Parts: sequence; structure tokens; C-alpha cells
Amino acid sequence: MSDIGSGDGDLGGSKYNAPSSMDGTGRCDFDPSVKAPQGQTEQELATKMLQIQSKRFYLDVKQNRRGRFIKVAEIGADGRRSQVYLALSTAAEFRDHLSTFSDYYASLGPPNPDNLPEDGKLKSEMMTKDNRRYYLDLKENARGRFLRVSQTITRGGPRSQIAIPAQGMIEFRDALTDLLEEFGTNDGGFKGDLPEERHMKVDNKNFYFDIGQNNRGVYMRISEVKSNFRTAITVPEKCWTRFRDIFNDYCEKMKKSSESPSSITADNNPIQQQQQQQQQQQPQAK
Repeated sequence: MSDIGSGDGDLGGSKYNAPSSMDGTGRCDFDPSVKAPQGQTEQELATKMLQIQSKRFYLDVKQNRRGRFIKVAEIGADGRRSQVYLALSTAAEFRDHLSTFSDYYASLGPPNPDNLPEDGKLKSEMMTKDNRRYYLDLKENARGRFLRVSQTITRGGPRSQIAIPAQGMIEFRDALTDLLEEFGTNDGGFKGDLPEERHMKVDNKNFYFDIGQNNRGVYMRISEVKSNFRTAITVPEKCWTRFRDIFNDYCEKMKKSSESPSSITADNNPIQQQQQQQQQQQPQAK
């Protein structure tokens, strides 16, 4: 029993199919002692595997320079793979919700296939962390009862979800509790208030500077907006200083170039103006 269509990207070549590295990318994104693709650094701190009915669930505690988090990966009997990411503080909140959902599930009578809820939902909750939202739905369909956990990003992006068989919620909660007791509920990473967004207009273009935070850390999104056009780049906070230095270097070079002698005309060059005046004052030859 599981919910339908809970895929969230390929984990091919990972430990979920064969004994190799953690993710499909080799590693994800949260101790500088471990090198990862594209300059990322990440360390795996612990892992747990649960077999619930026909599904396997991997709970991996990971860490990078921005903090710690738990990646929950679901592998279905048909090989379908999906995953969600939980900050440690969010995992603690999720653990508490699992207790509540388990108690509610225990209070229900046996399933009645002839009297299923119209939308399939028996109980719902929502969690929010930074720019992520998590929807918890205890659902029932013809195959049974299960807890669907959906993760979304408030500014757009793919939705990812896993489905935990209702009979396995207690086992899942206990596994989370073991990890949280070992690693705590402190996410680490940036703790201050993020700066407010800024805006500037140049000709017919608008530029927006937004500071955000996700499980990879703090970032700046620079958006260029025109009437029928929008594009954006995302700059991780760890390279803001280098980004600024390159930008300042270009500004200085352009400033020096505009002030160089080759760019000074006779109209604004005092020496050339004096020479022209002297030539004009010389008597013309007869």
C-alpha cells in the first residue's frame, strides 16, 4: 500500500540500489573534510533503514557548513524512489505529529471500502520551515491507510512526497526519536534575521534583490524584470565577497578607462586648449 506518484528525482547509483555513495549526486549539500561534486561539501553522520510492508525507508543525518538535516528516502516495491528533507527542528516537530497521527489512527475502526472519505483524507496538519512547507495527510484508499508527507517550496519548484503505511508510523517515529536523541534538534547554520529585499530601476528594467535561506544555506536571488521578460540568478552567501570583489574590479577598471588620457578630448584638455590659443595668436605669414 502506498500513495501514487511520489517520485522526486532519480537516486540511481546510490546506496538505495547498490552499496555506493549516499545520493545520486554522490553527496548532497550540508564538514569541509569531505569533498563533493561542484564544490559542495557534505558529511553523512548516521543512517537508519526501516522496512515497512513492501517499502524501505532510509533516514540519513547529514551535515555541511550550513547545519544538519535529515534526508528521508522512500523506495517502493516497484523501485519508485522519492525523498524529502527535514531540518532537525522540523524532524522533531514531525516526530511529535507522528505520535498524534498514530493515536488518531488507533482510534479508527477497521477500514470500510464502501464508505471511503470523498477526498481520502482522514486527518491533516501542516508544518513550515523557512521557505518550505510540509503537508501531512492521513489518507485512506482502496489499498489501505497511509500518511502522505508532501514538501513544497513557497516560491515555486517541484513538489516531493513520501507515503508511510499507517501501521509503520510508530516505528518511523521511534527511528526519528533515536536520531534526534543522538544529534539534538539544533539545525546550526545562520541564526540572525535576514536582510530585507531591495529594488532598483534602470531605464525600463527592474532589478530585485531577495535574501532567502534553505537547507543549503543563505542565498541572494537577483531578478531582472521587464514587461514581458523575467530572469534570475542565485548567489550563495559563501561567495558574496568574491562576487563583490569581481564587480568592484570591473567598476574600477571602467572608471580608470573613462579617465585615461586617450579618452580626453581637446575640448576638455587644458594643454591642448592652450596650444590652440597660442597658434591662433601667432601672426599669419604674408
